Amino acid sequence: MYTQNLNPTGSLTLSALLASLPLLALLVALGVFKWRAHWAGTAALLISIAIAMGVYHMPLGETLNSGVFGAALSVLAVLWITFNAIWIYNLTVKSGHFAVLRRSFAAISDDRRIQSIVIAFSFGALLESLAGGGSPIAICAVMLIAIDFSPLKAATVALVANTAPVAFGGLGNPITIMGQVTDLPAADFGAMAGRQVSLLAIFVPFVLVGIVDGWKGVREVWPAALTCGLSFGIAQFVFSNFVNYKLCDIFGALVSAIAVILLNKVWQPKQVRVQAPKVIAGGAGEDPAFTRRVGAPGGDSRRDVLLAFAPYAVVVVLFSLAQLPGISDALNAPTITFNWPGLHVLSQAGKPVSVAYKLNWLAATGTLLFISGVITAIVLRLKPAVAARTYIETLRQFGWAILTILLVFALSYIMNLSGQISTLGLWLAQAGVFFAFLSPVVGWFGVAVTGTDAGSNALFAKLQVTAAEQLHANPILFGAANTSGGVMAKMISPQNLAIGTAAVGEVGAEGLLFRRVFGWSAVFLLAMCVLVFLQSTPVLGWMRVGG
Repeated sequence: MYTQNLNPTGSLTLSALLASLPLLALLVALGVFKWRAHWAGTAALLISIAIAMGVYHMPLGETLNSGVFGAALSVLAVLWITFNAIWIYNLTVKSGHFAVLRRSFAAISDDRRIQSIVIAFSFGALLESLAGGGSPIAICAVMLIAIDFSPLKAATVALVANTAPVAFGGLGNPITIMGQVTDLPAADFGAMAGRQVSLLAIFVPFVLVGIVDGWKGVREVWPAALTCGLSFGIAQFVFSNFVNYKLCDIFGALVSAIAVILLNKVWQPKQVRVQAPKVIAGGAGEDPAFTRRVGAPGGDSRRDVLLAFAPYAVVVVLFSLAQLPGISDALNAPTITFNWPGLHVLSQAGKPVSVAYKLNWLAATGTLLFISGVITAIVLRLKPAVAARTYIETLRQFGWAILTILLVFALSYIMNLSGQISTLGLWLAQAGVFFAFLSPVVGWFGVAVTGTDAGSNALFAKLQVTAAEQLHANPILFGAANTSGGVMAKMISPQNLAIGTAAVGEVGAEGLLFRRVFGWSAVFLLAMCVLVFLQSTPVLGWMRVGG
């Protein structure tokens, strides 16, 4: 039985400095030395093991078992989701319908800057709302390549776009977990987060256009960027505050895409940026992702277009049905929950730390995506052998990215169960009233390590609420800040970098990709810190939920 000591050195500042070393090593290895993600993850993991054992006095067996527990959690939480999401995409390529889908998006506008915000932001938000787990990054990045983006630029755009929707991803899973961990109303956290990230959503399309074509491009297509961001933000705010936070990303995605389509009927940019489609890295002119193999040469029929969108319609319908009470109960019935063998951890207060492993193999997001893939193969009339062979090719596509994800989850749970993460949170909480400014930073660190907003909320939700109570502040504000700050780190988390590079055929370029997105992560985080701080004061106190 290991009991956490959150200040093992006797100096909280020194303890926090030592606890931060694995995270600093990870960021420096990726950003400064441009290491591959699996090597950076390995170095950070070894440092976290050394800190856990040498500073926190966690026994070797408990330390290593914590890492195995974290790696095991990543299988259902990330890998199973991502494999199946990319498999669905690869099935559309095999059938020739991805080329139809690409042409359908191109029909929205001749300008690839406008296409990019519809694909990466609106369509990506729809994927995030249903599946999450890196699937929007992977799918949208490949779709961007199809409209003439270089692999790394496509991955950059997809990563930066995957911000505002993340707070409500997976049908509001981060918010739901926040409510479960804190025993406070999840709907209140959803409403407060909606009053934060909906403002962020307005600016993200402008940044995407800037990445694609510089600030000249922003000046040329700002009406489309404003329409997309503003319509998404309004829909996200309305649904999170007045309808249901679980639905706000779905409707935000649909509303923003429709708004841009309608705008394009009455306005087009004076200078159109469009070029002939390029091939995927390592591909050829006959790459099936681009070649017309479905539909007549004169144009795609309505049936062709419907079939091209059918896989995503299947995902929407299947995930919507899975939320119905009767069906949800049936899917969760075979779920097995057990404490991880050999792992016994007590908090500093003497309470058991949860080490439960929830094997919800039937209700898992990845399983629903797998079923969606099977249905997709049937709808697209692909032979079972072709679908199976495509799945094996999908697994091979990820390569070292699989190891990266396992390593980073192992790192996060060693840091969590040894007490290193909580030490950092306690140290930041010493800032007093200024903690409102730092509150989003806590969530940012959580997502940087776990790769998911839900994981960050599971780690830090209770800490945020406890800090608020100690400071006599609003716990809903601090809890929501953890969620809203966390979304800024999605683009720099090693597992999402690994997913992005694997999807575009650039495995090993995670360090370079990190350098391209880190600045935007920092800018967005700073803006969120200022917003939350002002919301904690009379200046924007009227925006708070619960006073």
